[in-house]
Amino acid sequence: MESDMGWAALSALDTLDRRIVQALQVDGRAAFSRIGEVLGVSDQTVARRFGRMRSAGFLRVLGLLDPLRTGLTPWLVRVRCAPDAAASVAEALARRTDTRWVSLISGGTEISCLVQAAGPGHDDALLLQKLPRTPRVVQVTANAMLHVFFGQDLSPVSRAGPLTPAEVEALTPQDAPARRVAEATEPLPFGPGDHRLLELLATDGRASAAELAAATGWSQTTVRRRLAELRSSGALYYDLDFDFDALGGDLRAGLWLEVEPARLAEVGAALAGHREVAFACATTGAANVYAAITCDNPGALYRYLTGPVAALPGIRRTETAPVHRILKGPGPYLPPPRKTARG
Repeated sequence: MESDMGWAALSALDTLDRRIVQALQVDGRAAFSRIGEVLGVSDQTVARRFGRMRSAGFLRVLGLLDPLRTGLTPWLVRVRCAPDAAASVAEALARRTDTRWVSLISGGTEISCLVQAAGPGHDDALLLQKLPRTPRVVQVTANAMLHVFFGQDLSPVSRAGPLTPAEVEALTPQDAPARRVAEATEPLPFGPGDHRLLELLATDGRASAAELAAATGWSQTTVRRRLAELRSSGALYYDLDFDFDALGGDLRAGLWLEVEPARLAEVGAALAGHREVAFACATTGAANVYAAITCDNPGALYRYLTGPVAALPGIRRTETAPVHRILKGPGPYLPPPRKTARG
């Protein structure tokens, strides 16, 4: 449920804007001077372009916690409501800090979202206990997310952006983990300062060391060291949050697959290579693989389902639900209202 958008939707941006967007997907905290050096432009140009897109509400850089690396259990949740209640329930869910990727699906009659505690020590079961008792909620299905095949710090921008492999390599941070997703055998210890650090990063992944130091009470040296530790361990990653209303264009859908257990890893690896896939993971439940997909139009979706998906080994059953509207993206907090005038 990460960065659920196709690259074609960014066609309103010029080539340099798109190169900057991909550079930020590679490393959300890369210095503007480093991005400018790799892209062959000045750091002032990079800062101005990013500032324009950010102030217009087009995108944000977020620093996010990988729940699987930190001992948390994320839940993929589907909520079926009375027909006239889905929008209001979805809006209420989007305002909660323990939800991500809140979307109206199936023509606006269902809600899908990711439920995830804010951090270690927080209760991630409260919402799942409350939802079935919510008025106008008819059915709740929750499956635990077990493993991510594609997503989090990777998105369609990573796969289809305009940067060359050499430019991507030059921008990849040295403290990036060897394995992008590493499930924790022993959860990392977190203290009060970590919670304050992560809370600010979830709002602005490019918050300065001075801002992070003020929030945590640490020195800037300690902040930089802790950021490097969290990133290298895989606990912290950076993602881009887009204004999906502004993007438009693509047809988005959720895809649930029931896969033979012996073929699960093979199917996940195949999905990770499909250009239509924005996110893919293994889950509990009968449908043990979930993927967020984007296609240009219904015809492209049909060709994808009857071509690459139909060719996957060990598929017992598929279910597809078009996304009607995305109310909330990858972060725990809703973005500020979008400005109508661009800077």
